[in-house]
Amino acid sequence: MNRLMFSRPFSKGLLLALALSGAAIAADTPSLPTTKAPAGAEVYIISPKNGATVGQEFTVRFGLKGMGVAPAGVAKENTGHHHLLIDVKDLPAAGQPIPKDEQHMHFGGGQTEATVKLAPGTHTLQLELGDQNHVPFDPPLLSPKITVHVK
Repeated sequence: MNRLMFSRPFSKGLLLALALSGAAIAADTPSLPTTKAPAGAEVYIISPKNGATVGQEFTVRFGLKGMGVAPAGVAKENTGHHHLLIDVKDLPAAGQPIPKDEQHMHFGGGQTEATVKLAPGTHTLQLELGDQNHVPFDPPLLSPKITVHVK
């Protein structure tokens, strides 16, 4: 483990300047090029249905209309790959790759279904199609958000 050691404490002004310069760098992160979504393209969840009660492990089937599915990294016109958003309140930023964490599941292999494990309770699920770089399309291709009840 690397540790930084300093012989004297930082002044509040220096800490504020460092914090602000880091915020400025983060705010200046360039956007990646966005891919235009074809007119009429739709992404949707085939199953489970909105309001369904499911076990702690269940399968989510992805649907796509007006486009094809291709793995991440493959640049082929009118294709993308699925991302499952779980309990996400704020959508991923335009021009930035969709995050990869417990709430943003990536299916960059071109999968059209996935087995999901969730804790008991009520959860929301939504699909977002990403381009070859995991960047949302313009305009974003989002499924309607559904609610599932995990027993």
